[in-house]
Amino acid sequence: MSQQPEVAVLLVSHDGSTWLPAVLDGLLAQTAPPARVVAVDTGSKDGSADLVRAALADQLPLEQRSLPGGTGFPDAVAEGLLVLGETGTAPEWVWILHDDANPAPGALAALLAVAAQRPDADILGPKLREWPSLRRLLELGVTISGTGRRETGLERGEYDQGQHDEIREVLAVNSAGMLVRRRVLEDLGGFDAALPIFGNDIDLGWRAAAAGRTTLVVPDAVVFHAEAAHRGIRRTPLTGRHTHFQERRAALFTLLANGRGATLPLQVLRLTLGSLLRVLGLLGVRAVGEALDELAALVSVLRHPGQVRAARRARRAAATGDTDRARVRRLLAPWWVPYRHGLDFAGDLVAAATNQAADVADRRRIAAAERDAATAPPAARHRDEDEDFADTGIVVRFLTNPVAVATAITVLALLIGVRDVVGGVAGGALSPAPGGVGDWWALHLEGRHPIGFGSDVPAPPYVLPLAVLGLPFGPSLLMSLLMAFSAPLGLWGAWRFLRVVGRLVTPYGAPRWLLLWGSVTWALVPLVAGAWGGGRWGIVVAAAVLPWMAHAALGFADPDAGHRWRAGWRTGLALALLTAVAPPAWLVVAVLIAVLLGIAVRLLPGEAGDRSVWGPPVLALAVPLLVLLPWWLPALLEGGIAGTVLDIGRWPTAATSGWDLLAGRLGGLGAPVPVGYVLPVLALLALVPRATRIPVVVCWLVAAVTAVVAVPLAVVSIDIAGPVGQQPGLGAVLLVLQGAWITAILLGGLSLHHLGDQAKPAQAVLALAGAVGLVAPLVGLVWFAGWGGEELDDPPVSDVPVYMAQRAEQAEQNGVLVLRGSKDTGLRYDVHRGDGLTVGEDEIAALTPEDEKVTATIRSLVTSPDPDAVARLADLGILYIVQAAPADGSVAAGLDATTGLVQASSERGTRAWQVSPEPGPLPSHHAWLRWLLLLVQAAAIPVLVVLALPPLRRNRDE
Repeated sequence: MSQQPEVAVLLVSHDGSTWLPAVLDGLLAQTAPPARVVAVDTGSKDGSADLVRAALADQLPLEQRSLPGGTGFPDAVAEGLLVLGETGTAPEWVWILHDDANPAPGALAALLAVAAQRPDADILGPKLREWPSLRRLLELGVTISGTGRRETGLERGEYDQGQHDEIREVLAVNSAGMLVRRRVLEDLGGFDAALPIFGNDIDLGWRAAAAGRTTLVVPDAVVFHAEAAHRGIRRTPLTGRHTHFQERRAALFTLLANGRGATLPLQVLRLTLGSLLRVLGLLGVRAVGEALDELAALVSVLRHPGQVRAARRARRAAATGDTDRARVRRLLAPWWVPYRHGLDFAGDLVAAATNQAADVADRRRIAAAERDAATAPPAARHRDEDEDFADTGIVVRFLTNPVAVATAITVLALLIGVRDVVGGVAGGALSPAPGGVGDWWALHLEGRHPIGFGSDVPAPPYVLPLAVLGLPFGPSLLMSLLMAFSAPLGLWGAWRFLRVVGRLVTPYGAPRWLLLWGSVTWALVPLVAGAWGGGRWGIVVAAAVLPWMAHAALGFADPDAGHRWRAGWRTGLALALLTAVAPPAWLVVAVLIAVLLGIAVRLLPGEAGDRSVWGPPVLALAVPLLVLLPWWLPALLEGGIAGTVLDIGRWPTAATSGWDLLAGRLGGLGAPVPVGYVLPVLALLALVPRATRIPVVVCWLVAAVTAVVAVPLAVVSIDIAGPVGQQPGLGAVLLVLQGAWITAILLGGLSLHHLGDQAKPAQAVLALAGAVGLVAPLVGLVWFAGWGGEELDDPPVSDVPVYMAQRAEQAEQNGVLVLRGSKDTGLRYDVHRGDGLTVGEDEIAALTPEDEKVTATIRSLVTSPDPDAVARLADLGILYIVQAAPADGSVAAGLDATTGLVQASSERGTRAWQVSPEPGPLPSHHAWLRWLLLLVQAAAIPVLVVLALPPLRRNRDE
């Protein structure tokens, strides 16, 4: 048998009495005992040094040293190497152990065996497993990504099943259990003292690889590591309460100290931007302390560039030959790893945010079982949609799943039906999109808009989300995407909402075919109602948002108070978006919440004192008031408050009657009436089954309250700019009614599982109702695909000649005053600026009250030649005057005779004049109130988003 090489153990301890007894037992149990032990204690106050002495003094040659509490790990190792030199021993190998790293009995023997097989190996490390769980893998070698993340190559929480048991070269191994040649450690200068506690192992491995040294991981050697400092179990003077700060500082320093000099400026820029993104991500999961540590670590490294330069000089001085860059590059993490982690994090965040309400039914069932454990029935197991096909490929699973195939066919049919939006869309209530997304941003930021003769009416609330979403797509494409994909998005949201509702009613939930019927029917609601074909794009988008808001609101039923409050923030944000595209929705939801809370307090008076019961719904109503503050408050002050009860878009639109609402149609639009009557009839029949009658009655209560809200909206007319009034918006009312009926039908449909238990007449009625319910969505889909978009190819007609429109686009002061009518029938006027009224501007123009002074000026101009009126119009930014066909001859004659007006070319039937001299730039306006409200909004939105997101648990793999 060959002689075992001499090994000295270097044990570093600091307040490790919790783990040291087991660690020392593990050291003494080694099948390949070390020659001696050097124990370095850094200011322990719990008797760690005494534990070491008592356990090892009579078993192994022992040398002990005590250092101050602020001593870093590199200095402690350097002290241990000095002790070895002072004792006159020169062991070939040094085995480094932490006071919370317990080696398995064969750990050292396995390391030495590989060292004998691989003479080129200079550093060897064990397989690290979690202590005390003993099975979870922590590390089998480690590397670092380009953003400073510690990469282990392991999945989160991965258990050791031998799947990684191969000896391989790595960039670095953890210092807990590291076996390193003493000569190599001294030649490399030991661990870098600039990294006192974290990251020094990666730095040492990087320097070793650059020097041509080989580092191996030996899976047969196992060390159980508690990671006391990393997990915050043990605080030291070096970490305090800011472990994340030290870890990130070490990572940034390691990258800058060891990276290539040619790429150092780019590396600094990348790390700066990456750290800022990490700060935003940490704030997004409400890890405020870690976000501050992240920022502090970046500042700490960048404000001391001299330390980085000194570290780089030391590495160049220690180099004995050319740097082995190829080896280093091969062992570093691939360039794409940070982006994969970013996508994983975003995916986890989105999944956690969208799934918060999905488990309400299970949590309620668990809470009920805990309250009544003796009598509660066994928890029902809900089968996931994919369980039946879990062992097959994705294509086979799709093709053998009839629900998936039917859903795909439905979505494809919907996309075929919206084919007209390709290449831009306008018509009906939908105005053309502006030429650039900057127009939307200007509209959102301006306090006074150059619309008409100037308007102080605030921009509609949907302008901000359109401006944000329009950045990557542009306005025209964005409007097309919204009109095309709102229906599939609404189908997805309805599926998720109805699935949770079904599981709240029955442990097994609704069958997938019933969920498919409900979600497809919901997706068709705005289409067969005529909203899509009539250009009522706000209702189309609201139909996509409403099921997601309802899904979030299911969190109000969660048994956990924290989940309920988070549901309040989440529902409030969704309600804010819903209100932005369908303003009357806030009123409808407010009345619903008031009625339902009142009934709940009446039925459960004991819950009234619990603020977490009624607080989240009230909070959900308050959030839109804060988020949309720059819209409704100026509207209240500037006379545009009517916009809070009108559906968005170009007005006027046809009035909707009560019968239209019952049939699910908007006034003058939509599919044939009989198709619309199917839902309320089926919802009535859903009251027949006794098992689901109570939840169906709740749905009908929602529908009844919504109908009551619709009454005053249906009988009132609002004066807007133009010859006729406008009915308040009933789009939100229609959507809530249809949603309540669809939910009631789905709940009633659960009884079809037990159709045989019903009486024969009831069986016949329910079977017929089911058949009609299945046919109705198909009829609606066919109608929409064939005739649903008739008005979207009807762009608004312009009376402005092309050359005038082109001049108007060049400057705001090149406005065109368009006169319509005659002296006998009455004259009307409007102003064309820029590229005409576009999405967002149309509402501002309609809500802006008439300026009496401007009207008097125009009246003076058309009644008799008035050069002063022309001058006043020039001051208001009017370059041309157009009299639309049929032109009134007496008005045209008067304008021909007016000084300052020069006849201009025009189309047949119209007359036109140019103002001379041309108007100058319009005066600028500074609206400090607008900017103040925008600052409040800008601060509120990210805070509310963070409050609505779930806190993600963080571990060493994140």
